[in-house]
Amino acid sequence: MEEQDLLAITIGKNITRLRRLSDMTQSDLAERINYSDKSISKWEQGNGIPDVRILVQLAELFNVSVDDLVREHNDAPVMPKRTRLRRRIVVTLLSVGLCWLAAVVAFVLIGIFAPSVRDKWLAFLYAVPVSAIVVLVFSCIWRYRWVRLSAITVLVWTVLTCIYLTAHVLGAEIALIYLIGIPLQVLAVIFFVPWKSLHLFVPKE
Repeated sequence: MEEQDLLAITIGKNITRLRRLSDMTQSDLAERINYSDKSISKWEQGNGIPDVRILVQLAELFNVSVDDLVREHNDAPVMPKRTRLRRRIVVTLLSVGLCWLAAVVAFVLIGIFAPSVRDKWLAFLYAVPVSAIVVLVFSCIWRYRWVRLSAITVLVWTVLTCIYLTAHVLGAEIALIYLIGIPLQVLAVIFFVPWKSLHLFVPKE
């Protein structure tokens, strides 16, 4: 069997495996990548190889690398997408919970050792951007683009809020600082929105 035929069969098996792990039918996958289900069937049977652009699109859809699509895999069980997602959510929530635990500890310690401080509630406010940083880190590792955009949005505006309220407590009024958030938000949208996926909403000619 020729090397190209072996590659086509390997890619077909990987597409089938990842599609099933994602609980998709061939029609579902075809709709997601804007192709026909006949093309999906042809690829899965090893009768053709998707072009590089489609391989990249499939890799992003299944949250794997292109190398995972083109190399052979052993028969070891792969964690289903839903189970993997649940575990990632649990890990993220536990990490965020640690941030809020630190805020509670800081609040209590300030109340014990510096009871005269009236604005110790700021400890909870500071926990919000720290939590956003945690979510941002995990979303970058796991390549969740929309979560990444949401986290950077929360981070930008809560950091500005922390600065504003801290200055307010100290007797300064710097409401204009929120103007900084506008260009930062625009840059975040430009940088983090997956523009390539928007072609699905463009009607075919």
